[in-house]
Amino acid sequence: MFPIERSRRTRRTEGLRRLAGESVLTQDDLVLPLFVIDGKDRTEEVPSMPGVTRRTADRLRSFAESIRSPAVLLFGVPEDREKDECGSAALSDDGCVPAAIRALKSERPDLVVITDVCLCAYPTHGHCGVSPDGSGPDNDATLELLAQMANVHAGAGADVVAPSAMMDGQVAAIRQALDGAGRGQVAIMAYAAKFASAFYGPFRDGARSAPAFGDRRSYQLPPANRREAVRDALLDEREGADWLMVKPAMPYLDVIADLRRESRLPIAAYQVSGEYAMLKRATEAGALDERGAVLESLIGVKRAGADAIITYYAEEVCEWIGR
Repeated sequence: MFPIERSRRTRRTEGLRRLAGESVLTQDDLVLPLFVIDGKDRTEEVPSMPGVTRRTADRLRSFAESIRSPAVLLFGVPEDREKDECGSAALSDDGCVPAAIRALKSERPDLVVITDVCLCAYPTHGHCGVSPDGSGPDNDATLELLAQMANVHAGAGADVVAPSAMMDGQVAAIRQALDGAGRGQVAIMAYAAKFASAFYGPFRDGARSAPAFGDRRSYQLPPANRREAVRDALLDEREGADWLMVKPAMPYLDVIADLRRESRLPIAAYQVSGEYAMLKRATEAGALDERGAVLESLIGVKRAGADAIITYYAEEVCEWIGR
């Protein structure tokens, strides 16, 4: 009789399974996204994202000590009255994001603060760059504003700036601006492979950033294009990015894996709002075990090659897995 090869022996007990584990998810892998609003002593629930809250800077200050994740990613959500055609509120030293950076750093100097650098939430038209003729972003005119925005965040104490506008040359423009201002220590996490995804809907609700006309397909990546995604990411690496990001995460595990083979930079993956909302709604419907499904989804992202995962589940996962 042909001998049976016994691969199951390494799976027999929990201890054996852990000992043979190939990919491990820890607290140190997680980044918590946070929505920041103007004003004082206010919180707002995001209806399409159960458990996700917008907070003012002072509320973030009081929340800081309870954050278990080693890093946060900040998104500014200005009031409609502060929006204009150019998104000028994004460049204010007194804006909601700089205020949040200072609040978090005053309480938690050890916390890694990453900031989203994009204009989408700030102009009245909701696109990721200036749109002088109403047809969509002017690439080169937007670069200067993104560089100014990154410098404002760095001046407030951000450790990492994360350009997400998908403008050609944005990483180089930001790197040059930071270095020129004596902020060469501030890292850039490039949204290097950001797809024009249907999974962003709840985020646009949370950030109040849906485009007023058209869509973002002329500057975000087509979901069908795997090679183009890697090409764009490697362009960002050559421009001076310190991190590369793939967004969304679960539908693009192949891109994460491809990029891991091509680059030696650390890679982040963003489990976006739609992924989070699906898991939450399926849990509420009794269709999934939340803890099991979330951990499986995140270990899949790690297995594909991500070094860090941005997820709205970060705090819950930290509680589930400990250190």
